[in-house]
Amino acid sequence: MNFFSYGCKAGLPLKVNLRLMAVVAAACVTSGSAVIAAEHDAQTLQKENAELRQRLDSVEKELSEIKKLLTPTPAAAPGTASTPAPITAFTPAETEKLKALAGMKGKPARSSLDLNFYGYVKLDVAYDDSRVSVGNFGRWVETESVLKDDKHFDLTANQTRLGVDITGPSSDRLQSSGKVEIDFYGAGTGENKPEPMLRHAFVRVDWPEYKFGILAGQTSDIISPLSPNTVNYSVAWWQGNVGYRRPQLRFIKSFALDENVELKFDGGISRTITGRKYVFKESSDPDTGADAGFPTVVGRAGLSFPVWGKRQATAGFSGHYGGEEIHQTNLLNDTKFETWSLNADLRLPLTSQLLLQAEGFIGRNFDSHLGGIGQGVNPTLNREIDTIGGWAALTFTPTTEWQFNLGAGADNPDDNDLTGRTDPAKDARTFNAVAFGNVFYSFNAHLQLAFELSYLRTNYKLLEAGEAWRQQFAVIYKF
Repeated sequence: MNFFSYGCKAGLPLKVNLRLMAVVAAACVTSGSAVIAAEHDAQTLQKENAELRQRLDSVEKELSEIKKLLTPTPAAAPGTASTPAPITAFTPAETEKLKALAGMKGKPARSSLDLNFYGYVKLDVAYDDSRVSVGNFGRWVETESVLKDDKHFDLTANQTRLGVDITGPSSDRLQSSGKVEIDFYGAGTGENKPEPMLRHAFVRVDWPEYKFGILAGQTSDIISPLSPNTVNYSVAWWQGNVGYRRPQLRFIKSFALDENVELKFDGGISRTITGRKYVFKESSDPDTGADAGFPTVVGRAGLSFPVWGKRQATAGFSGHYGGEEIHQTNLLNDTKFETWSLNADLRLPLTSQLLLQAEGFIGRNFDSHLGGIGQGVNPTLNREIDTIGGWAALTFTPTTEWQFNLGAGADNPDDNDLTGRTDPAKDARTFNAVAFGNVFYSFNAHLQLAFELSYLRTNYKLLEAGEAWRQQFAVIYKF
C-alpha cells in the first residue's frame, strides 16, 4: 500500500497526503538527478550513491515514524462506541518534524546536522578629511605634523560576511550546536583581492537541566561582551571598546535567583596572542604570548534582571590575566610581562524603543584586546603600558524600518609608560577618542542603507595631534 492510499484510508486531509507524497517524490528526484550527474565518473557515482542511500534511509525512517503516528486506534469492542484517533493531535515536536519533511523538496542535505546559512553583502563608502588609519575602517588619526588635512576616499566590500549555524541532535538532557563565520578582512594581496578571515569557529554543548554549558573553539572574548552599533567595521575598537576574538575553552553556568532574574558565570582559558617576536624574526618563531608557557585566564559574572516591566537589563564584571615572555638579544636572559584587565558592562533598556549600552575598563598590556590604542609593551622602558577607557551609546528604534545610534568612546594610556619619537611612524599615541551618530534604514528584512558621521581625535607624545571628520555610507543586503 502506498502512502497516499494509506493516508486516504486513515482519513487524512488532502494537504497532509500531498506533503507525504512530496517527501517521497523529493527523495526519488534527488536520487535520479545524482545518478545522471555522476554517470561520467564511476568513483564519484559510488560516493554520491552512498550519500543518497544514507539520505533515503533517513527519509524512510522518518516516514515510518509518521506512519506510526497516523495509525488509527484499534476498533472498539462490540457494543461500544467507536471513536477514531484525532489525526491532528500531534505534539509540537511532531508537528515541526512534519513541516521539515514536507519542505525537503529541492533541498537535498549533505550533513546529518541542521545547517542554517546566513550573512550579508556590505559595501562601505568612506570619506575622511584627514588621514585615518587604516582607511577602510577608522582606528585613529595619523599625526598632522607631516601631512595636514590629507583627504582620503575608500570603497570596500571586505566586511561582507558568511556564516553557518549548526544544530546537532538535542534532547531535554543534552543539546549541541556550533558556528563557523568569516568575513574578508584577511591579509589580501590587493583591495580587490581580499582573503577570508576566520571570525568564529566553535562547538557548544549544553546540559539544560543543570544550566551548564561548555564552548570550545574561537569566538568573542568573555570580557567586555558588548559593542556599539556602528557603520564603522571596528565598532569603537582602540577608541574605548575592548575585547576581540580568540581560541578558547569556556565553561558557562547559570543560576535562576528569582523569576526573570539570572546570575551567569563565564570562565575559562584563551590563547595569549601578542603579535610580538622581538629577537626571533622567522615566521616559525613563537608568539611571545605562547612562549610564556601558560594561557590567559578569563572570567565574567553577569546579572540579568527585569526593569520597567518585562524588559531585561544586564550588568556584568569581567577580567583576565595572562603573560608573555620576551627573549633578550644574548638569548641568556628573558623578560616576562603580564597582561590583565578589569571591566564593567551595562545593557539597560530605558523604554521599548530606547536602549543604553556602556562599558568601562582598566588594563595593562592590553593591545591584543584592542586597548591601549594598539600599544601593549614599551621596549625602550622595558615595561607594560597601562590604560583606561570606555564607551557609551544610545540606540533609538522608533519603527522596524528606522534605527538611530549616538555614542562616544575614549582610550587613554598612561603617559609615563610611553616614549616619544620624532618619527611619525613611531611616536606614541597618548589619547584616542571618537564621537559618532548614525542612521540605519531597512527597506525590508534584507535590504538596508546606513550613514554615519563621526569625529576622531588622536593625541601624540611629541608630534601634532590628528583629527578627522569621517563620513561613511553603506549598502547592506542580508540573507
